[in-house]
Amino acid sequence: MTEKFSLTVDSRLERLSEIADFVELAARAGGLNDDQIYDVQMAVDEACANVIEHAYRGRRDGTLDIVCEKRGKEFVVTIQDFGERFDPRKVARPRTRDPLSKRNVGGLGVFFMRKMMDQVKFEFSPGRGNRLTMVKKIKK
Repeated sequence: MTEKFSLTVDSRLERLSEIADFVELAARAGGLNDDQIYDVQMAVDEACANVIEHAYRGRRDGTLDIVCEKRGKEFVVTIQDFGERFDPRKVARPRTRDPLSKRNVGGLGVFFMRKMMDQVKFEFSPGRGNRLTMVKKIKK
């Protein structure tokens, strides 16, 4: 039987620590090791901070619905929001090999999520909002 963990929070940056604690609890229950838990927490933190800052543009009355569950040998995190549409194709790939002085500020969020997780999928549907699904393979 799969255990699902769900959390709904409002769109305030102050909620990020609560989200991190929630993800840790769910990931431990799912059998992830400490390094995997760290990766998932960082990816979810980045995603949620981006939703709050960009999708809701700092509005504090939006919601983020976060679901974590173990599916076989994978740990799946889904983040749903109803803010402005997000299209990852419009995010320029960061130039990580350039000197710091020549890099653009921002744009690393999606890059880091993809580095820390095994799969990252963005979806948008009118009336249903943005849905981000991230998968981490569970390794012992």
